[in-house]
Amino acid sequence: MSVVRQVVLCGGLLAAAWTTAGVPEAARAQQRFQHDSSLPIEITADLLEVEQRDRIATFTGNVDAVQGELVLSADKLRVFYSGNDQAGEAAPGATGSIRRIEAEGNVFITSPAETAQGETGVYDVADNSLSLDGSVVLTRGDNVIRGDQLEIDLVSGRSRVTAAAPSDEGGGPRDRVRALFTPQNAPQASPGNVQPGAGPPTE
Repeated sequence: MSVVRQVVLCGGLLAAAWTTAGVPEAARAQQRFQHDSSLPIEITADLLEVEQRDRIATFTGNVDAVQGELVLSADKLRVFYSGNDQAGEAAPGATGSIRRIEAEGNVFITSPAETAQGETGVYDVADNSLSLDGSVVLTRGDNVIRGDQLEIDLVSGRSRVTAAAPSDEGGGPRDRVRALFTPQNAPQASPGNVQPGAGPPTE
C-alpha cells in the first residue's frame, strides 16, 4: 500500500501512475468527476422543513440529491437557496435557485465511475465544487484512497485528497493519505488451474 501526505487526481482514481510504489506526492488519472452543475437537482427525503425567511430547506432521513448522473446521499441536507420577493419565493428544488448544499452523516457522493464517502460534505453549486471532510474514502473498482478531506473541482474534474493536520495537544506525527491501486493486469486464478501448494483438484 502506498502512503502519501496528499493525492491530487485529475478526475478519477484509475490509472494513477504506477510510480505510486515509490511514494509520490501526487497521482494523476483520466478525468472522471467532471459534472454539469446547471442540471436540475431532485431531492427526496423522509422529512422536509423550510425556513422561508432565511431561505433554508432542511431534508432529513434517507436523503438523496440527484443531479444528472451525480448523487449526493446523507442523513441530513441543508439547502441554501435564493429567492425574489417581488416575483415570489424560488422553490428550493429549482436548479437556478440553489446556492449551496451542506450534508451531514453518512455522506456519499456517487458517480457512474466512482464513490466517495465522508462524515460531512458541502456542494457549492455557484462555485462548481464539492468537498468532503472526515474519514474520507474514494473508491473506483478495486482502487481505494483514504484521507481526511476531499476537494473536487467539477469543471476541471480535478480532485485533491489531504490528510488531517497533527493535533496541537498530542504533538504526534502528521496523518498521511493512503492509496491502494490494483493493476488491471493482475493475474487471476482459473477454476481449472492448481495453485502452488494447493494440492490436486477435488472431484
